[in-house]
Amino acid sequence: QVQLVESGGGSVQAGGSLRLSCTASGYRGSLYLMAWFRQAPGKEREGVASIYSDGMPSYTDSVRGRFSISQDTAKNTLYLQMNTLKPEDTAVYYCAARRFGSLRYKDSLQAYLYAEWGHGTQVTVSS
Repeated sequence: QVQLVESGGGSVQAGGSLRLSCTASGYRGSLYLMAWFRQAPGKEREGVASIYSDGMPSYTDSVRGRFSISQDTAKNTLYLQMNTLKPEDTAVYYCAARRFGSLRYKDSLQAYLYAEWGHGTQVTVSS
């Protein structure tokens, strides 16, 4: 069973930066698709960024140009570099993984694509 553990959350002022990490374990080979989601209080969970095992990234419009998703396959770790943070980025951030696949999805930021989830890490951005 795939296990995902997030770290790196915290509190930062607007304009600051944070880097989230997600360490994956409990599987062999590579994970086909990984992503970061977030959920703010009173809002639905939304996809933030995804990355295929071959490195192809995708971003939601609100973070494109500010956030960068990457992975270190040797360390089984997914990253989310978040720059120029805004108060509206405040949320619990979740790591998600899809173990197998062969297609490029039209929208890889849909939660139903992912069977494996971490427990989340809080990011708070103050103005």
